Amino acid sequence: MPLSTSDELAQSTLIVHGFSRCARSKTVVSVKNTVRVMTIEHARTHILPKPWGVVDLCPWSNATHNGDAIGEIWYERSTAATADPSLLLKLLFTNQPLSIQVHPDDAYAQSIGLPNGKTEAWYVLSAAAEAKIALGLKQRITPQQLRQAIDDGSISNLVVWRSVAPGDVIFVPAGTIHAIGAGLVIAEIQQRSDATFRIFDHGRRRELHIDDAIAVADAGPADIRVIPTRITDTRTLLTANAHFAFEKIDLAPNSAWCLEAEQETWFLVINGSARVGSFEVAMGDAIFAQSDRVNIHAGRTGLVGLVAYTGGGPVPNLLRCLEQGDARDERQPQEAQLLPFFTRTTTASKDGFMEIIR
Repeated sequence: MPLSTSDELAQSTLIVHGFSRCARSKTVVSVKNTVRVMTIEHARTHILPKPWGVVDLCPWSNATHNGDAIGEIWYERSTAATADPSLLLKLLFTNQPLSIQVHPDDAYAQSIGLPNGKTEAWYVLSAAAEAKIALGLKQRITPQQLRQAIDDGSISNLVVWRSVAPGDVIFVPAGTIHAIGAGLVIAEIQQRSDATFRIFDHGRRRELHIDDAIAVADAGPADIRVIPTRITDTRTLLTANAHFAFEKIDLAPNSAWCLEAEQETWFLVINGSARVGSFEVAMGDAIFAQSDRVNIHAGRTGLVGLVAYTGGGPVPNLLRCLEQGDARDERQPQEAQLLPFFTRTTTASKDGFMEIIR
């Protein structure tokens, strides 16, 4: 007797459950050799000392670090994964300016034996009164002029420095010459790569990567304008590109939600608290999820978080409100439509500065 579709599915799929203190995962294995791992994990943190870092990481982390200056906190999978994630979520803490640098795109990275390039986006969490970032150059120059500017140090006067404030979003495509100034705490989402070509390092005597930098740099003004777009009452799209989408979510006190994490998804708490799956999370905690639904119960003061996931644009039904045990699609604001998720424009200012939209 022929099997029905449901009978075939029942016979062709094996589900294995595995639990640990820091992760819940479910592996779905089919006879077609397709493996789908359904995972929700409380991400572990990895702190990195940097000469430009800070000693006090509060309120973002209570990690002990022997008094060393810490520049970065990386969020990693809590369990051994079969493959590295596509994205890397991190926090940056700056007490001095970072090097002026540039990252390669995928094609160049692969040509030198690296798996991929590095496109990234920043969300400013806190900023001192005079805090700045640099993005692009004041004018377009030739590769020969760029080499000369690196050699004599005048590149530090060619980059465009702009003041930033909490809540600002900066998109940094591969090839963009950039730097981060002192007095900032930044949440960064990026392609998982450590391919960084330094071209100026403020006298720290670390290696410069001049030839590689010249090969990949777009040596001119940055013409990327970031326009955060309100998608729903609780979701704001910060920026999106071929590698990831980056959103901010704002959940009301004591509300309940379901996050549809079909793709690789990272969730960072930047204010408030919640129960996410089986984990209690607060400011500075992060969750990794993939191929799963994540229940979020916001705490008594609500929850503000950053969500990043792979793919080329925003997921329409990423977040659903739970009411009396049932899920419904979250209401979109009547006055707004889902606008194109990425806007590229050339600034009109005569000095070539990039405009950051707050």
